[in-house]
Amino acid sequence: MAQSLYLASLDASSGKSAIALGVMEQLTKQTGSVAVFRPIVRDEHPESGDPIITLLRQRYRLGDHYADSVGATYSQVRANGKNAMSRIVERYHALAARHEAILIVGSDYTDVANVVEFGFNTQVAVNLAAPMLMVVTGFNRSLTDIEAACRFGVDEAKAAHATILGTVINRVDPELADQVAAAHPEADVIVERPKLEAPTVADLIEAADGHLLSGDTEVLSRIITDVVVAAMTLPNLLNRLSEGKAVILPGDRSEVLLGLLAAHQAEGVPSLSAVFLTGGMRPPPQVLDIVNGMDSRLPIILVDRDTFEMAVLAGGVHGTLLAGGDSKIATALDAFASGVDSERLLSQMRLTTSEAVTPLMFEHRMLERARKLERHIVLPEGAEPRIIKAADMLLRRNVARLTLLGEESAIRQQASELGADIDQARILNPGDHEIRERFAAEYAKLRSHKGVTVDQAMDVVTDVSYFGTMMVHTGMVDGMVSGAVHTTAHTIRPSFEIIKTKPGTSVVSSVFFMCLEDRVLVYGDCAVNPNPTAEQLADIATSSAHTAGMFDIEPRVAMLSYSTGASGQGAEVDKVREATDLVKATHANLAIEGPIQYDAAADASVAGTKLPDSQVAGRATVFIVPDLNTGNNLYKAVQRSAGAIAVGPLLQGLRKPVNDLSRGATVVDIVNTVALTAIQAGEETS
Repeated sequence: MAQSLYLASLDASSGKSAIALGVMEQLTKQTGSVAVFRPIVRDEHPESGDPIITLLRQRYRLGDHYADSVGATYSQVRANGKNAMSRIVERYHALAARHEAILIVGSDYTDVANVVEFGFNTQVAVNLAAPMLMVVTGFNRSLTDIEAACRFGVDEAKAAHATILGTVINRVDPELADQVAAAHPEADVIVERPKLEAPTVADLIEAADGHLLSGDTEVLSRIITDVVVAAMTLPNLLNRLSEGKAVILPGDRSEVLLGLLAAHQAEGVPSLSAVFLTGGMRPPPQVLDIVNGMDSRLPIILVDRDTFEMAVLAGGVHGTLLAGGDSKIATALDAFASGVDSERLLSQMRLTTSEAVTPLMFEHRMLERARKLERHIVLPEGAEPRIIKAADMLLRRNVARLTLLGEESAIRQQASELGADIDQARILNPGDHEIRERFAAEYAKLRSHKGVTVDQAMDVVTDVSYFGTMMVHTGMVDGMVSGAVHTTAHTIRPSFEIIKTKPGTSVVSSVFFMCLEDRVLVYGDCAVNPNPTAEQLADIATSSAHTAGMFDIEPRVAMLSYSTGASGQGAEVDKVREATDLVKATHANLAIEGPIQYDAAADASVAGTKLPDSQVAGRATVFIVPDLNTGNNLYKAVQRSAGAIAVGPLLQGLRKPVNDLSRGATVVDIVNTVALTAIQAGEETS
C-alpha cells in the first residue's frame, strides 16, 4: 500500500500550492513511484486544468493521466456527499495501487465556508487512512491569531479522528517568525515571500483578456512588482517608475508610449515589466512601426477595459506558481527548504528509500549535494539569456555561488528585462586592469616554454574562456561552466594549457549520465576523444569508474566492442582487449569486462548465455565506447529511442573542474551542469 500524506489548509490563500511543490520535491528524492491526488476539484476542472495537478505533473513528469488524479467535483459533493466520498475513496485506491507514495492535496476554499470545508477534508483524510499535514496561514495575522487557528485545526482533526502528522505555518511576517517558532516548536515556520503572491505579466494578461501587440513572449513570466497609472506627463511619470512596475496607459497616449519604450531601453532607468494600453485603442500604424523598429522586449498589451477598471482589476490579481515559471518555483522550493524539516517529515511518513533511481531522483540528489558543498562557479558567458535564467534559479536555490563574466551594465540590463534576480552573483569584466595584469603574468609564466610574453598574455586573458579558466587555476573560483555560445574547443582548450591533467592521468575525457526510467548509467567517452589508443581507453575507463563512484553509482565497467569475450579478432577488438587488461593490471578491485557487446553488458538474459560467470555482464553501470563515432551515436540513440535524459558531458581528468555545455543547452541543462561541477569541485577538495 502506498504511503500517503494529506495536505490540508485551514484557510484560503495559505500558500498550499507552494507547500505541495516542496513536499513533492522531497518525495521524488526518495522514490521514483509518486503520484498526486486531489479529492475535490472545481467544476470547471473535472477533466483538465486544475493548476496544482498540472504544475506537479509537468514539473515532476508524473506518468498518470490527469483524470486518474481527480476524485470528485464540488457539484458532485453538493449533490450527494456520500456518493462523492465513495467515488473519492475508490479513485484514490486505484491510483495508490500503482505507486509507493501519494501526495493528496486538499480543497481550495472556493465553494463553502472555511470551517465546513476543513471538516470535509478531515473526513476525506480519515477515509483514505492518510495522515494530515496541516497548513496554517500567518499572512496578516498576529501571534494570538495564529495560535487560535492552530488550536482550532488540531481540535477539528481530533474530533474527526484524523491524524495530524505535522503543521506548517506559512506566509509568516519575517518580524514575527522567531516568536511564532518559539510558540510552536512542533511546527515548521515559513516566512512570507511576496514574490510568490505577486502576479506575472501573463497572469494580468489573462485576467484582463488582453492581446499582446509587441514584445518578447519569454518575459511574460516576469513578476509585476507594482502598477502605476499614467495619468500625467512623461517627465512626472518617469519619476514614479521602479524596477518591475507595469504601466497602465490610455491607448491614445502614443507619445507617452514611445517615451516609456525609450526609457525602458536606456541605461540607468528602471526596467518595466509591461505596458497595458486601455480602452481597446490600438496605436496608429506609424507609431506601431516605430515600436516594432525599436525591437524592444517590453510587452505592450492591448485591453478593452477603461483605465480605472484596469487599475482596479490589477490590484486584485494574485499570481500563480504555474504562470510564474522557473523563477517562482525556485523561490517556493527555497522557502520550503529554509522553513521545513524535510528529513523529519519523511521520517514521520516512514517512507522507505527506493532502490530505483529515476531521472528526477538523480537530479534532486545532485542539486541537494551541490547546495551543501557551497562551491563557487564562474560562468564566462554572463550576458547570454539562458545563463542569466539559470543563474537566477541557481542562486534562489543556493546551489552554488556564482561569478558572471562580461560588461556589468549589459548583464544587469539583460537580467532586468528577463525578470531574473542575479543580485547575489559577482559580475566581473575581463578587461579589469588589476586582475588582467595578474592573470597575464601568471599565464605568461605557464606558457613561457612556448615563448608567450606578458604583452601577448594581456590580450589572451581578456578572452572570457581564458579569463574564467585563470580564475579556476588561481583559486578565485572552484570550477567553470561554459559553451552555451562558444564551441567546445574554445571552452576547453584553455584548460589543457592552464589547468592540465591530474597526476597519473594521460587524457581528458568525458561522460554522460544517462538517466533511464529506473536507473542511471554512465557513458564515456562520447564527446572529446575521436579515436583513443588502448592506453587512453584504459585511462578513460578508470576515470569514468571514479566519476561514477563520485555520484554514488557503483562502477561495473563494460568495455564495449562488436565482439564479446574471446570470440572476435581484429585491430578494434584487440585495442579494447588490451585496454581492459591494462585496467585489470592497475585496478585489480575494479569490476570490469571487455571486450563485450552492449546487449551482453546490459541484458541479464543475454549475459547468462554469453558470459555466465561475469561480475559485470548483464548489470554494467559504466559503458566505455571504443571511439567518438560510436559514443556520440550511442548516447543520442538511447536518448531519443528510450526517452533517456542525458546529463553532461562532464569532463574528467583535469586537476580542477571545467565543463562544456552544448550550444543548444537548455536552462535546466545549465543548472544541472553547474551542480555537477560543484560536486566535482567538492570531491577534489575533500
